Amino acid sequence: MAETIFTKIIDRDIPADIIYEDDEVLAFNDINPQAPTHFLVIPKKPIATINDIAAEDAELIGKMYLAAASIAKEMGFEQNGYRAVMNCNPDGGQTVYHIHLHVLAGKAMGWPPYQDALKQDLP
Repeated sequence: MAETIFTKIIDRDIPADIIYEDDEVLAFNDINPQAPTHFLVIPKKPIATINDIAAEDAELIGKMYLAAASIAKEMGFEQNGYRAVMNCNPDGGQTVYHIHLHVLAGKAMGWPPYQDALKQDLP
C-alpha cells in the first residue's frame, strides 16, 4: 500500500491531535470536523479499503470499534449516541486509502445522511 497521510501520522512525520493509542490502533481528531465531535480511528497496519480487510484482520477491526466505544465513554457521549462509519472507495466517500472509522457525536444525526440531496436524485 502506498504511503498516506495516515501512515505519516502513525510515524509522527506530521502532527495530529491524538486522543488514543495502543499497539495496533490510533485515534485523532479530524482536521475537518463534520460534527461537534469528530475523530478518526485507524489501524496502524496499512489496509487500503474495506475490500482489503482479510480474515486475520477481524480482531484488529474489532479493536477499532472497542477504541471508539472507549473514547465515547471517556468523552461522555456514549449514552446520547454517536455515528461510527467507514467509507469505501470513491462512491462511498473514501478520500484517504487507509481504512478509518469516522466517529461523530455532539448533535442528533438523521438517517440517511444527506436526506434532501438523496430525494432530489430519485426519479
